[in-house]
Amino acid sequence: MGQLQWLQTSYSRHGIPTYSMEVRHNELSRCQIIRGRNQRDVENRARQRLAEWDHIFQQQTNESRAQILSNEAQQLLGSMDSLLANGVNNSKFFKWDDLYDKSEISVTKPVQQPLPKKGCMAEILPSSNNKYQEEIQQLIAQYNNQVAAWIANRDKFIAEQQKRNQLIDELKNKYSQKEVGAILEINKMILDNSDYPINFEKYIVIDYNPNNKIMIVDYQLPSPDNIPTMKEVRYVKSLGKSVEKHITTSQKEALYDNIIYQMTLRSIYELFQNDTSDFIASIVFNGYVYTVDPSVGKKITPCILSVQANKAEFLEFNLLQIDPKMCFRHLKGISSSKLHSLTPIPPVLVMDKRDSRFIQPREIESVLEEGENLAAMDWQDFEHLIREVFDKEFSGNGGEVKITRASRDRGVDAIAFDPDPLRGGKIVIQAKRYTNTVGVEAVRDLYGTLINEGASKGILVTTSEYGPDAYDFAKGKPIILLTGGNLLSLLEKHGHKCRINLAEAKLILLEEEKKNKAK
Repeated sequence: MGQLQWLQTSYSRHGIPTYSMEVRHNELSRCQIIRGRNQRDVENRARQRLAEWDHIFQQQTNESRAQILSNEAQQLLGSMDSLLANGVNNSKFFKWDDLYDKSEISVTKPVQQPLPKKGCMAEILPSSNNKYQEEIQQLIAQYNNQVAAWIANRDKFIAEQQKRNQLIDELKNKYSQKEVGAILEINKMILDNSDYPINFEKYIVIDYNPNNKIMIVDYQLPSPDNIPTMKEVRYVKSLGKSVEKHITTSQKEALYDNIIYQMTLRSIYELFQNDTSDFIASIVFNGYVYTVDPSVGKKITPCILSVQANKAEFLEFNLLQIDPKMCFRHLKGISSSKLHSLTPIPPVLVMDKRDSRFIQPREIESVLEEGENLAAMDWQDFEHLIREVFDKEFSGNGGEVKITRASRDRGVDAIAFDPDPLRGGKIVIQAKRYTNTVGVEAVRDLYGTLINEGASKGILVTTSEYGPDAYDFAKGKPIILLTGGNLLSLLEKHGHKCRINLAEAKLILLEEEKKNKAK
């Protein structure tokens, strides 16, 4: 029988949730990922699809079941030729109103059941009457408690719903103010919610330059293994089982290339078509594939195609009539002649990792003494130490970490660029060498920086601890809070045994402050 996998929840930079659930039916060899912005809707659609598959499996004969599967396989293969057309015909799908949570509480208000009637004995005997009255009072109290619990749940549901919808209001306002983070979030949302009849891990990173209005999209495309190849199912009585027929290798390769060209053009079109505020003048689309290099057996993510399209020219194309590959060539796109070979190519334009704030790092770990109290370090040395330790964390996967020049506002201490297809993107890091509990203000500052930088994640690391309000604010947002204990573990992982003594650090820093004032 079919199975429903765990509901997965991901959050945008503004804490807006997107839900997904995998539906799998091993007997029918089917698998589908249901995505949506409403948890209940995703769960209902997943259960409905599972029920449909269970019905096919239980009600049909072996022969008719094979015929149904054959028909669906033919329809799926046929739909591969219309991926671009479906995107063109359904691209006007982004509406702010669709983001708001308008669901109602699923638990209905309790209804008072009819109270038992007074019996004859209760009319005659005081003891029976007292017992009856006690029973009535218990039933009434039970009902009142149920109503009170329902009201509390309703109020909590409404408060959380209002909080989520307030996030939408804030995002809408920031988008109207042309904030880069909001522009990135909306356009990523458009691509994330573009459905394809192909099961693949969708991972997208977007960068945007408001000065020249160029948007760069790094898109993790399906691999050849994600492409459906079954074309027929026949039940063979002599074998007592169903036998699948698949398209040939050459047909699969041609199908894969066609799919990738269509997805590239469709993604560009969807972004341009939904750019009603005219924020985007040009899009660079870099298509990557997460695969394994068969020569060394290591996982790689080569860029297999890259193209730049200008909005005014692109929207003049009749995408319902073009040949996807020829259109890609017309745009002077770069790719191997055979996309299915996954041959790496240099992208037309890559995300700019240069920043005038970046400075040359200083080596701190090499002079870090064993048992040194991190909370008493010079604050600039502490920031360089954070850069070094995170650089070691990210460099193993091809990432890099840069430290920024010390500034009065101290908004960003380091920026990581992580190419990992699951956790990657631009990550802002803030280092707080504190001797007191870190309050919510520091986390709010990090979140604001995350939005302004257009980053995918923010990391706040301190030598002390965080207050409950800080954790509450970070909940549901792409923010990681690392305490002093976490930092010590991270350093120990890379061979450094340090310590944190806040009381000692306060005395040391106080003495240093007195000396500086005396000078």
